[in-house]
Amino acid sequence: MEENGRIYGSSFSNGDKMKGKYKWLDGTIYDGDFESEKMTGKGLIRWPSGSKYEGEFCGGFLHGNGTLTSSSGCTYRGGWRMNAQHGIGKKEYSNSDVYDGLWKEGVQEGCGKYSWNNGNTYIGNWKNGKIEGRGVMKWTNGDTFDGFWMNGVRHGSGVYRFADGGVYIGTWNNGLRDGKGTFYPAGTKLPSLKNLCTSLETEHFIASKSKPVKRSLSENIPVVSRLSSRPKSQRTLSLSTTEWTLQDQSDLVYEREYAQGVLIMERIRDCSVSSVKNKGQNNKFSVNHVEKSSYMDIFKAHRGYFLNLNLQLGIRYTVGKITPVPAREVRSSDFGDRARIRMFFPRDGSKLTPPHCSIDFYWKDYCPMVFRNLREMFKLDAAEYMMSICGDSGLRDITSPGKSGSIFYLSNDERFVIKTLNKSELKVLLNMLPKYYRHVKDYENTLITKFFGLHRIKLRGGKKVRFVVMGNMFCTELHIHRRYDLKGSSQGRYTDKDKISGNTTLKDLDLKYKFHMDKKLRESLLKQISIDCKFLESQNIIDYSLLLGLHFRAPENLKALEQTHHGSMHRQKSLVPADEGEPLILPKGLLLVTHEPSVVNTAPGPHIRGNPLRAYSMGDNQVDLLLPGTARLRVQLGVNMPAQANRKVEEDHSNNNNNKKKKKKKKVEGRDDDDDEEEAELFEVYDVVLYMGIIDILQAYNLRKRVENAYKSIKFDPLTISVVQPNLYAQRFINFSQNKVFPQTP
Repeated sequence: MEENGRIYGSSFSNGDKMKGKYKWLDGTIYDGDFESEKMTGKGLIRWPSGSKYEGEFCGGFLHGNGTLTSSSGCTYRGGWRMNAQHGIGKKEYSNSDVYDGLWKEGVQEGCGKYSWNNGNTYIGNWKNGKIEGRGVMKWTNGDTFDGFWMNGVRHGSGVYRFADGGVYIGTWNNGLRDGKGTFYPAGTKLPSLKNLCTSLETEHFIASKSKPVKRSLSENIPVVSRLSSRPKSQRTLSLSTTEWTLQDQSDLVYEREYAQGVLIMERIRDCSVSSVKNKGQNNKFSVNHVEKSSYMDIFKAHRGYFLNLNLQLGIRYTVGKITPVPAREVRSSDFGDRARIRMFFPRDGSKLTPPHCSIDFYWKDYCPMVFRNLREMFKLDAAEYMMSICGDSGLRDITSPGKSGSIFYLSNDERFVIKTLNKSELKVLLNMLPKYYRHVKDYENTLITKFFGLHRIKLRGGKKVRFVVMGNMFCTELHIHRRYDLKGSSQGRYTDKDKISGNTTLKDLDLKYKFHMDKKLRESLLKQISIDCKFLESQNIIDYSLLLGLHFRAPENLKALEQTHHGSMHRQKSLVPADEGEPLILPKGLLLVTHEPSVVNTAPGPHIRGNPLRAYSMGDNQVDLLLPGTARLRVQLGVNMPAQANRKVEEDHSNNNNNKKKKKKKKVEGRDDDDDEEEAELFEVYDVVLYMGIIDILQAYNLRKRVENAYKSIKFDPLTISVVQPNLYAQRFINFSQNKVFPQTP
């Protein structure tokens, strides 16, 4: 104990325990308990800097409960572990800020409250010393935000309440409003608290800097709304620096859409009409028959939980069993009926399986070596794959966009989607698996769904549930503003407007955009679509779709900085101009630059593994996509593809035609001004980033589909129905992609 200092005034007790003082050569002094010649127990230590700690020690470390007062004036009272704040603790900073909550290894992590010296407060979750997760921020001016955060900024769904009583419910991305939301002016009836909480929880997982806009705060801004039939005088907002004055609009709410903090679209909805309908429905008296609950009823209510847990247990077992097998190329026997892994998982566990909280079930894994090699093609590490699906965070249920009734799960890192299959889909996949494997191996840029695992769970009652693990095509840090499921047919291919929400997957007739892209990018895309369609045709597959995701980019001159809390909601300028409804040709919100492997992430993902694409506009060189102020991304087929979305501006045919748009007149060269003017078509132009892939590739053209084709061909135009012969389906799909979705740039 006297190597670096000396002990004085010591008093020994039983064994190796003692009390005393110890002074280091640098002037540090400890006065307290010792055990085995180390600071253990209670004591006080002072450093030459003036800082001091009084509390519990263990093995020479600050460990337990204690108070640290630093020379800068900060004070921490709470738990410690190995010289770091850990557990519950309160820290008062020298600038009068205060944090009271949970700590982990020296930083805030968990639930806690932070109070700034200016009066702002935050109560909610923290991670790695930053605000992250669900939390409530309240500013001194009375504004509050209740929602999700990431990296210290608003990220995900949330509710923003203004001091004047107005409320905005929507989504944020990296601190900026991004996506669809609804603004309720002061005095408007709000949704129930239960609905708000449900909306926050479900929308959070679907939601992921330039100079602020300067404009006069006293000008009147006509609200852009093609769907509203109210007089223009009733749709005008008066802005001031302190409040939003509403004129005869107590029953109006504003459905808005933002891109990187800039308002791109707004629609007025009269909530008084819907409230009257709901009131009438709520007044109806009805009695529902209450049935006795059985064990199977309880199981059905918790089916999602049991399937979730069973799936994780099975995948963890399979990956652990197949990974140690030496790598090799697949053989024909790997596709056969005997290429299966089977295991029984009793609730109490066995010699080969762990105990679990679900019910007993049988597990079957199909063609494990084939799917292992498919995962290795995409450089998916076995441990990362298993942790993504089987980690502590678990899987999340997501709403099915189709009519199949399938259950969908999303991995916590959003890299994988897991879908339930019916028996016929399972047979189709197993039959096409050898040629599917070869196709994916030969065409590294294929747009077809990537399959990484095929499994079956059998419950003791005989119920069988089949799962397939797929790569998520929308695994991106960018917010997906629109989703489309495109088949190339038109019969019934639209979505009821009353059912459209921010997360709705739209259909063919809902698509109002045409996407123009670089010549070389377009050629590569259409070539691969044609190759993939020919493959599906050879497998007698129909009913597949192009799943298309759109991320809108706001133009740089309209982008806002990270929004402040006071009233910025009312001062955003719309991308859609108000003057006569004329469209705005936007400046570039994205740029193509030469590919630099050292700058962008080159790791393969769950949907991509090919080389970066080449662009005609960049001298046929490989390119990256530069999003100013956001990111630099590698451009690959179906991922991070830049384009311009053009939408034709149509006249508003509302009931009273108060908002009828005026068309520009364009003179024809060499003709008189009075008689020789022709109308020019108007288009809205947006910079977008596209994500896409071909999905639903497990429907064979079987006898049932042949009968459906014959029946619908009599009832409807045979060219418009979805169910047609595989060769016709493939050709129509290719033509639709070439002419309607990705037409040649004029």
